[in-house]
Amino acid sequence: MGLTSLWFFRSFIRIVSVCVALGVATRHPKTVIGSLYLNTDQWLITAVLMLTLVLFVWGKYRHDVVAAIALGLCVLAGLVEAEDAFAGFSHPAVVTVAAVLVISDALRRSGVVDMIVQKILPYTENPLSHILIMTSVVTLASAFMNNVGALALMLPVALATCSKHQRSPALILMPLAFGSILGGMTTAIGTPPNIIIAMMRAEVSGEPFNMFDFSPVGVAIAIMGVLFITLLGWRLIPAARLKSSSPEQLFAIDEYLTEVIVTTNSGLVGRPVEDIDGLDDGSIEVVGVAHRHGKTLSMRPGQQLNAGDILILQADPSEVQPLLDKNDLELITSADKKFAELTKDDLTLVEGVIKRGSVLDGRDVSFLRRRSGSSLALVGLAREGQQIRKRLRREQFKAGDILLLQGAADDVDEQLRELGMIPLAERNLSLGQPKKIAIALAIFAIAIALGVAKVLPLAIVFCLAVVVYLLLDILPVRNLYDAIDWPVIILLSAMIPVGSALQSTGLTQLLATQVLALTEGIPVYLVIGLVLVVTMFLSDIINNAATAVIMAPLAYGIAFGLGVSPDPFFMAVAVGASCAFLTPIGHQSNTLVLGPGGYAFGDYWRMGLPLEIMIVLLAVPLILLVWPL
Repeated sequence: MGLTSLWFFRSFIRIVSVCVALGVATRHPKTVIGSLYLNTDQWLITAVLMLTLVLFVWGKYRHDVVAAIALGLCVLAGLVEAEDAFAGFSHPAVVTVAAVLVISDALRRSGVVDMIVQKILPYTENPLSHILIMTSVVTLASAFMNNVGALALMLPVALATCSKHQRSPALILMPLAFGSILGGMTTAIGTPPNIIIAMMRAEVSGEPFNMFDFSPVGVAIAIMGVLFITLLGWRLIPAARLKSSSPEQLFAIDEYLTEVIVTTNSGLVGRPVEDIDGLDDGSIEVVGVAHRHGKTLSMRPGQQLNAGDILILQADPSEVQPLLDKNDLELITSADKKFAELTKDDLTLVEGVIKRGSVLDGRDVSFLRRRSGSSLALVGLAREGQQIRKRLRREQFKAGDILLLQGAADDVDEQLRELGMIPLAERNLSLGQPKKIAIALAIFAIAIALGVAKVLPLAIVFCLAVVVYLLLDILPVRNLYDAIDWPVIILLSAMIPVGSALQSTGLTQLLATQVLALTEGIPVYLVIGLVLVVTMFLSDIINNAATAVIMAPLAYGIAFGLGVSPDPFFMAVAVGASCAFLTPIGHQSNTLVLGPGGYAFGDYWRMGLPLEIMIVLLAVPLILLVWPL
């Protein structure tokens, strides 16, 4: 067993080394790398691929931008014909991903998930049952909804139940994120890599993987994963995270909001709020004003101040005194009574986490103000469980950050959605109308049945389901495109032509030949395991959909060279692309729980590495059992 493990590790390193070596050929139209000969087109696509991987790992630019750069370079280099550059947008995989996202939103609006949650909440008293039930629900939901959408639905519920039982959110949120990833691999629509693999199989064999073709392997892995997480995995989360308290709110509001009154003798009377001396350095922000009649309102640009106005300031208390001295303002108290007024009637405070791909990622407070039309005020910021209190205007937001925002109660949820954020406040569970829930489920079931029976392709039946949801007003027309993750759509649409270029230039077959040479005489099950591990490795550092686009053609080339069925190799790529458990950047589900759970970057591998090892040991024999060579 030790020799086999050593060979496996060495083969993995050698294959990665070959891929890296491809990037150093820079002098001649034909380049020799060991026994690997590259023609001009192969050299060019290798350079594009290496640059793309570097940009993905670097993380400076969003993944859809990186994919667009790769596509543009391929077109300029003549690797992709100009008329084929946008063919990816009409690819069935892209259409299916978009339709699944819209259907997920329709099911959410119908109240299906809320109904399930309402039923299971009484069974969360015990910590183990709490983990098991919440993780199982999100795993099941992720099989039929986009897995990130399923996690977004369950995230506020998980925080509410943690608060109710006085448990640290860290106990539940990482299991919840991992459960959403596990559930996604159980059906053809649970995650974009499965959709991509299904459609690529159709391209090479004329028949796509069906809706439940992923289930025999995926369900077994999901059950094993949920049991591991419940019985052992959560114990691997650092003890310091599990011991953290579970307050009603992440932010202590009274440490952020301070009330000052404009005195009769103040030089600010009759002047706009922008004239307050001391606001320029960005350490203090006026988030509201309460007039003498008591109603608290948000600030408007140019709003004039009157004697007796009470200003609600966002500031560290130690920085307020200089402002008082400069402007003849008088301190009342830290926010208590006025805070209560601030969060009732027209205004509210809400916590939200920034999703990866949000328009706020990499932006600052000034962008937030412009994007919201000054209708949202930043009150607090937390990153990896730590509150950031000073000079918020100079902070750049990151995916996983939690923002405490103040805005109009009627609009704040819609604004968070438009900004690419998920609210963390406890949701009022809306059970919806039983009739609407039944209709929504029936439409979805009919669509799946039509797809499984191969009456119509999945892309078509899901688009038809969306049309029916619109006609029955289960999904409002104005919200039709709200749930579509456009960065993922752009990523897939751009990477599909790039993946085709890998094949048309012959590079995929060349790499497959090298892999076959390295693994000559080795059992096929070890080669499948190697493909699975390499795919896992890539998925942990770059987007999982991009991983599937890159690895699927290579897996097919290896199977073709071995003279065996490509199906087990496709399945190995599908499983590996969904196994991003080592870092918070490998999958958006991991990123979403980073802030609310108070995790550090290095916390994920503690539970994720044993889980990935167990998946490899279970997946390889299962794949060969269900999909024989």
